[in-house]
Parts: sequence; C-alpha cells; structure tokens
Amino acid sequence: MIQPPPRTTLPTLKKRAEFLAVAKGGRSSRRAFVMQAAASEDGPRIGYTVTKKTGNAVERNRIRRRFRAAVRAAAEQARSDVDYVLVGRRGALSAEFGDLVREIGQCLARAPLSGGDAPRPRHHRKRPAPGHPEQRRGGSDRRSETSSE
Repeated sequence: MIQPPPRTTLPTLKKRAEFLAVAKGGRSSRRAFVMQAAASEDGPRIGYTVTKKTGNAVERNRIRRRFRAAVRAAAEQARSDVDYVLVGRRGALSAEFGDLVREIGQCLARAPLSGGDAPRPRHHRKRPAPGHPEQRRGGSDRRSETSSE
C-alpha cells in the first residue's frame, strides 16, 4: 500500500512586523529552543530565527534546517488559529532528532498564547554604591562611634 507523502511544512512568517506580533504573545522554553505563540486570523504559520550569538552561519543554518524538518514531522499538532516563532538555541545541534520532534509537537499543541513559562523581570533596580546614603539604614555610623573614643 502506498502511503501519502508527508504533509508539507507550515506557511512561514516573512515580515518583521509578523515576528514582533508573535513576540508579544506567550512563550514556552526548552533546552533547544524557545517557542513563541500568538493568536492569528490567517491560520497556522511559523517563523524561524537563530541569533548570531548562537554560532556561525553554518551552525545557524543547520539549526534552521533541523527545525524545518522537525516542524514538518509535527505539523499536524499545530493549532489552526495560532502563529508560532521558533527561536533557536545552541542545544538544537546536539539534541536527538526524535526528542526535538516530540518537544516541538508538544509546544505546537500547547504553547501559551499569553504569559509564558515564568514572568520575566522588566526592570532591575541598581543597588546604591557603598557609602551612598541609601546604603546606610538608620542608626549612626559605627566609624564615628569608635573614632570618638
């Protein structure tokens, strides 16, 4: 019996504005990637991005090729009303392909559309420099007590 050819990959996001819209949605982190997801009216689409700090061009392209193949294998698990962005991490190069397909399939089926795995801190308050008036809390300075003797 002849089996039908595997389903083609999902349509891809092309424009920066589409990637930015998905980035405002939810995220799900794994060792090999971060999956971003946001509601969409155009059906399921996916974008791939791998930053330069991940590696040289050869490594980044290899990560994208592995992602495209894994998404092709797990495409039937994608929700019809969601756009996705896969942000590659260096762990994608060493991950077993079967594990990569399984994790991407799980994220396609259950990626949060808002929020994410954990809230990300937005602003860090800098600690005051040593000796700064905010550093000393209440009471008198010990040096002034010992030097008066």
